[in-house]
Amino acid sequence: MTRPTPAELEAARDRPVPDLVASGLSVLFCGINPGLMTAVTGHHFARPGNRFWPVLHLSGFTPRRLLPAEQEELLSYGLGITNVVARPSARADELSAEEYLEGGRLLAEKVARLRPRWLAVVGVTAYRAAFQEPKARIGPQERRIGGARVWVLPNPSGLNAHWTKETMAEEFARLRAAARAPGAPGR
Repeated sequence: MTRPTPAELEAARDRPVPDLVASGLSVLFCGINPGLMTAVTGHHFARPGNRFWPVLHLSGFTPRRLLPAEQEELLSYGLGITNVVARPSARADELSAEEYLEGGRLLAEKVARLRPRWLAVVGVTAYRAAFQEPKARIGPQERRIGGARVWVLPNPSGLNAHWTKETMAEEFARLRAAARAPGAPGR
């Protein structure tokens, strides 16, 4: 794909990005909100430099590194993608506290309807804001949302300098092991 023009990126602010979901997924990954590149392409985590797709592969969730345009393949692995807030933006700091809270409410309803085993929120700050859990940390949470176990993962954005691709993959792999463990919810 050629690089979008500034006008295309601005127009993307009004373009909804469909969820990639099905009932009974093993893990439903939940981004903060669609970036403008995602809104332009219609593919989740589409911005070059976002580490979601490489980390998903490095952690063993997928047998090869998928491209954003191949996102539909995730469903065959029992994986899906949604967002806390549906509105596309250039940066997550453009979102209001009210949008996070409403997004958390809508996400809980979606999870209750779809019944994934695990909800994996990629971004601890988004999880804290959406579910009023100010002390939440990366890793499994005590709280269940819509009946699903919850794991908070590091934000794969290239702007997150606190986590390398390798350390992110280790955390994603911990979730993968928990989701596949004997006696795991839904097993």
